[in-house]
Order: sequence, then C-alpha cells, then structure tokens
Amino acid sequence: MTTARDIMTGGAQCVGAHESVRDAAHKLKEYGVGALPICGENNRLVGVLTDRDIVVKVLGEGLDPAEVEAGTLAQGEAVTIGADDGADEIFATMTRHKVRRLPVIDGTDLVGMVALADAARALKEPQAGRLVEALSTD
Repeated sequence: MTTARDIMTGGAQCVGAHESVRDAAHKLKEYGVGALPICGENNRLVGVLTDRDIVVKVLGEGLDPAEVEAGTLAQGEAVTIGADDGADEIFATMTRHKVRRLPVIDGTDLVGMVALADAARALKEPQAGRLVEALSTD
C-alpha cells in the first residue's frame, strides 16, 4: 500500500503564526513552494498559508503584508493526513475538504506535505481523474 510517507515531500518548513505575511512570502520564494504550514505555539499546526491567500486576502484587501500575521489567515482546524495513511485516504480527505495540499503528520510532528500532483501520481488513473474533477468544482 502506498502511504503519504511514500509520496510526500519531506522536510516541510513552517511559517510561524505570529510571523508577518511578508515573511511568509519570502519563505515561499526561498523554498520554491506555493504553500506553507502555519505553526503556532509548541510548533502545533494551525493551518496552511498559500500564495493565493496572500494575493486575495491580503493584497486584494489592500492590507499591508508586513503588518498582517500569517496566523490570521488560518481557517478553522488544519486538515492533515497521517504519514501512514494510504493513497485512498489522501484521495478521500482532499476530496472531502476540497484542498490541493495536505500537511503530513506523524503523531503530532509535521513531517512533510502531499500535493495534488503527488496524490494523482500515486492513484490509479480513474481515481486521479475523479480527484482532479472533485477539486475543480464548487
């Protein structure tokens, strides 16, 4: 069985909940990624910040990215996947929550990220198509 651990990109870096969105944008550029987990107290995952969040929720609203804390963009409880969960569970979680990226946790530790492309490569062809379709509709 293919697990999240098998297909994830390891070594995910967090942006701190109290760091500015500007700092988060610099990290996105430095790491060459489109999303970063947001970590709060005790390095606990509180959400995921995407480049789209920065554009729409900060710049689009005329807010100063140097003044907005990354944690304010976290929405509710973070959606995650366990490191030993299988590809079918990744598929189900992405579909149910309509997310394209999932932080991978082992116990309470963040160990990586699984993106839509990672999941699509791990799934059988019909499932991959259904996943992309499910995430592309409202």
